[in-house]
Parts: sequence; structure tokens; C-alpha cells
Amino acid sequence: MKPPSAPRALRFDGWIAGVGTASGTRLVVGHWAASPFGPFSDVMIEYADGHRLLLAPTERTAGFIAGTYTFDRVRVTPVRVERGGASWRVTADALDLRFTTGRRGVLGLALRAVPGPLAARPGWTAVTDPLARLLLGVRTRGTAGRGRREWYGVRDLHAVTAVAAVLDGRPLGPLAPVTPVRFGFGSTPRRPAVVRVTTTVGTPAG
Repeated sequence: MKPPSAPRALRFDGWIAGVGTASGTRLVVGHWAASPFGPFSDVMIEYADGHRLLLAPTERTAGFIAGTYTFDRVRVTPVRVERGGASWRVTADALDLRFTTGRRGVLGLALRAVPGPLAARPGWTAVTDPLARLLLGVRTRGTAGRGRREWYGVRDLHAVTAVAAVLDGRPLGPLAPVTPVRFGFGSTPRRPAVVRVTTTVGTPAG
């Protein structure tokens, strides 16, 4: 009899941007420089009516993300991210999103002061999770779909200062606070922001 496989820890290193708009639509962009699937980007969208949409570039990435988070609809489509200094542009299917980040604030400076290898360790979230709940109203550790666990090792933070987005041919309006999104156990900071993060996903044995 073949023994069961050991639990695996999958690591995704990159950036997460959480943006709210006056229309009530919220967007969460993952831009991953390194992952088990290679570099890729994805977009999670929650419309004002609560409908949740995932845009992911391949069947493999879409399958993994949809198995970790919850969506009403999944669309496999190229997701392109362009960065130039403080300016970002994200294009995917019927989405054209542009946003600008500001200078690093006090919290960003504090996060940057933590050595990267330490900040990326899942165990470090035992320290950051209570602080993140208190200061930002978010969590850095918790359970996900299919028996998976997640740890967010946040290493930097910049506020988003402006946004221009068109989705399905309609402008989404100016920047607004991010009301809670319902993709998984966590959300993003209420104040729109981009975080530098190492996300670890623990998958169950077998």
C-alpha cells in the first residue's frame, strides 16, 4: 500500500492590491513574481451586489485559487500587470484598472524593518495577526477551502492614492474605502493599499 503524501507548503511571493471604488465594486489583484505555477497575476472582483468573479490566466491557476477561495464565477483569461514607479495598470478581459500608490507610511516602514526571511515565516503571523486585526481589521492567518491553511507574511505597505477603472464597459468611479470582501477568511485593509507579501498555503496530506 502506498503511504499517504505529506502535507505541502506552497509559497507565493509578490504583491496584493486591494482597491474600493465609488460604484461599490471592490478589486483584489495578486501579482506573483514567484509561485509553484511560475510568475502570474490574478484578479478577484466583488460587485456591489455581492457577485464574486475570479480572473486567472490558466486552468491550473484558476483551479487552485478557486479551490482556496470562494467565487460565483471563474473566467480563464490573460491577466497583464504593468508597473512604472508608483503607477500600476491591470488589464484582464473586460477590466482595465489603473491605480497610483503613495509614499510608504509609518506602518510600511515598520514592516520593512522586519528581516525578510523572518517576515515570510508562517510562525511570524502569530505576532502580526493580532496587530493586523487591531490596526487594519484584517487577518494574516486562517483556514481556507479544501482543508487548506494560509499565512500572509506582509513585508511592506503603500497606500493607493488614486484609481481609474472600467469593468464591462462601465467606469467604476473614484477611489473609495474597501468594504469587506467575501472570497475567504480574510479581507484587505479598509484603506486601499498595496502590500508586499509572501503567502504560504498549507495543503493537507494525501
